[in-house]
Amino acid sequence: MPTIFHKIIRREIPAEIVHEDEHLIAFRDIAPQAPVHVLFVPKESIPTLDAATPSQAETIGRLALAAADYARREGFAADGYRIVMNCNDHGGQTVYQMHLHLLAGAPLGRFGTP
Repeated sequence: MPTIFHKIIRREIPAEIVHEDEHLIAFRDIAPQAPVHVLFVPKESIPTLDAATPSQAETIGRLALAAADYARREGFAADGYRIVMNCNDHGGQTVYQMHLHLLAGAPLGRFGTP
């Protein structure tokens, strides 16, 4: 079943896209938990990290590398940032398309996430 992220990838609903390539898309979270809160989403359908297979390891790595590149380009990498990937209900996942959260813009612990 398509998620809101699949609809963003297909441009069926708007999003503030900050990065896109043939493998992934990144856009600002509509309910940010930090001054900078960007979601990195693979274009390949992978519902959860737990559902990923070894053949998808490169896709998962691309998410982390794209987040790090974004942090450097935007000038906050040296100050630091957090990346988070929630998995399943108890892990806090609400959209069942694997994605990575990039949180930055303030010292850790000063914006909604422990």
